[in-house]
Amino acid sequence: MKAYLNGQEYAFEEGETILQLARRAGVFIPTLCRFEPLSHKPATCRVCLVEVSDGAGTRMVASCETPLADGMRIDTLSRHVRDMQRTQVEMIFADHDQECVSCARHGDCELQDLGEAVGLTRNRFTHRLRPTAAERPLDDSAAGMTRDMSKCIRCLRCVEVCRQIQGVAALTVDGQGLGTCIGVGMADDHSASACIQCGQCTLVCPTGALAERDQNDLVLDMLADPKITTVFSFAPSVRVLLGEEFGFAPGVNVEGKIVGALRRIGADVVLDTDFAADVTIMEEGTELLGRLKKGAKGPMFTSCCPGWINYAEKHCPGVLPHISSTRSPQAILGALAKSYLPEAMGLEKGRLRTVSIMPCVAKKDEAARPELAREDVPDTDVVLTVREFARLLRRMGVDLADVEPEPFDNPFMSASTGAAVIFGSTGGVMEAAVRTVYAVVTGKELEHIEVTPLRGMDGVREAVIDLGEGNGSIRVAICHGLRNARALAEQAMAGESPYDFIEVMACPGGCVDGGGTSRVKGDYHPHARTRQQGLYSLDRAMPRRQSHKNPQVKKLYEDFLGEPNSHKAHELLHTAYSDRSESPSETIFANKQRLTLTD
Repeated sequence: MKAYLNGQEYAFEEGETILQLARRAGVFIPTLCRFEPLSHKPATCRVCLVEVSDGAGTRMVASCETPLADGMRIDTLSRHVRDMQRTQVEMIFADHDQECVSCARHGDCELQDLGEAVGLTRNRFTHRLRPTAAERPLDDSAAGMTRDMSKCIRCLRCVEVCRQIQGVAALTVDGQGLGTCIGVGMADDHSASACIQCGQCTLVCPTGALAERDQNDLVLDMLADPKITTVFSFAPSVRVLLGEEFGFAPGVNVEGKIVGALRRIGADVVLDTDFAADVTIMEEGTELLGRLKKGAKGPMFTSCCPGWINYAEKHCPGVLPHISSTRSPQAILGALAKSYLPEAMGLEKGRLRTVSIMPCVAKKDEAARPELAREDVPDTDVVLTVREFARLLRRMGVDLADVEPEPFDNPFMSASTGAAVIFGSTGGVMEAAVRTVYAVVTGKELEHIEVTPLRGMDGVREAVIDLGEGNGSIRVAICHGLRNARALAEQAMAGESPYDFIEVMACPGGCVDGGGTSRVKGDYHPHARTRQQGLYSLDRAMPRRQSHKNPQVKKLYEDFLGEPNSHKAHELLHTAYSDRSESPSETIFANKQRLTLTD
């Protein structure tokens, strides 16, 4: 079958839409709601209008939902088409808060790009359609995110990623008419909703309707106070993520430049969260071996990912007894920075503030957990996402490309291993744990330190690890994306899990694609594998690749903690979880029904 696009003849397959043909042919048609990475087909924005002539006459149609027909003639260039597209964009802007300077997407907004694409220079409808604040509210009740519905354009990308990718179904379409916006189900506000604050919705939102909570001014206040000692740290994945915000290729290691940039803006101490990841392995690995020795029923799940913890507490609390009590690397570093570091460096505890740079929105929520505070003082004072930190550097006139790399120079909490750096990828926590558990059980190191079955991007992966003669083996599983995690959680709760140890990361791809990472306009996680390979390259280049070989970790236990899982280690480095679901026994069933009804 053939159709004519702007006078040129093209062959097409049955079922192909006009927009699909145009994209294949390299013909630009402006659109907003159509989001190919998610197979998103709502046809809500009506911007992709084209003029079609066929046996039924000539008419204006939305190209994203109109299938091609043999002999169809399509015009995307006429003045009539351009005027109609421009009018549609005018109406979207008129129904939108245009205080762009206050928006999280200022300078990086797909709606602004769309206005330029259709030649919009003025708006005849400005302020004529604006809804009231009561109809489309600003909700900043959540610790990690803000939901500003005055900026929502109802593209529904966020709803799809929450339902189809994550399987959470926390976001709903509420209201009617001009008051229609994205809601949080029947909850009173965002903080009380089923949302687990993974932040994946913030990656696909084309405007600033859904965004991370910006805490840069808190950090600037700390830096401006001469009485405060600021302690910064950054996650394993950040070193291969931040560069993208400053023009570097995805996956490029900018670790030294981050250290240099932090010193330039006035950081007093710069630590590496990789150090805490090594400590995590010592605690979590010991915990796993203890469970196996006692013959505990069911698998142990990892606890590093706060999105997964939120999901377990809100959606499947029956799995909580199976989750490791070991804190995440961020929480471990915060606890040690407020306890061990002052003793080691002679710092005054009461004037020390910790700032964590993370690829994750849910880490903000984690830092606010009361379980991770002492005497109401949080171990981690502020969490900045990768996007926030890039904004902070730009606010202070720092271009990462111009910064000279500097090394970590703290002799207490900056050494790390290759095992720690791969925490940033799906499968990395499990691989790091296997390297150390094998060594503890057998007294030998793994012959092949790169555990290939644990690597990759499949949603669920598994492996059997032989622990040597007389020691048996352990069966492990890895999953990323919470839709995948749900099935493994159900198995564990039913007593039917075949695994001993399961790693869960909430975000597809793991931390390298966390909700706080760089956005790519019109795409969803296009650099996952490149970022992942960047971490694996760092691992291969490290002089030490197993957590138990980190000399500073050894010194920490010798001088301060005693041994892994000691009383002091439990007091500082472990935590507990609580049921936050509405009806614990029915939570997963209800979530399944909600997905069925809304998909």
